[in-house]
Amino acid sequence: MDVMETPCSIARTLEVLGERWTFLVVREALSGTTRFADFRATLGVAPDILTNRLNTLVEAGVLERRPYREEGKRTRHEYHMTKAGLDLRVVLGALQQWGDEHRPYSLGPTVLRRSVADRPLHVAFVDESGREVPADDVRFVRTAAYPT
Repeated sequence: MDVMETPCSIARTLEVLGERWTFLVVREALSGTTRFADFRATLGVAPDILTNRLNTLVEAGVLERRPYREEGKRTRHEYHMTKAGLDLRVVLGALQQWGDEHRPYSLGPTVLRRSVADRPLHVAFVDESGREVPADDVRFVRTAAYPT
């Protein structure tokens, strides 16, 4: 094991995502935002913070930087979701679901989770046969890799 590597998957994930602006950048990227100016306009984040968050997400393989150039302008970069980034839909959905239930907005949810067939969705634990498991029945079991 690398001296700097932490065995905790939550801690490793938070090294990349553990900052408010990072989750908001991911939220916008999942909604189709790809350009720096558009992230800035939507989020109202300072440019240095946005640059830092985008760089972190690119380095972690969540976003991919792709060059583009508008006629008569210098080359810039767009930021596109990778498979790892797209897999964060579940994480953001779980955060949203928790927030809607435990920290509700007075006017109601601002976004709903829906299937392509327009059916309501919720984030849940699902077993290997595809059945939903109630949260009260979920245990986190330590493995031999757990540090002692």
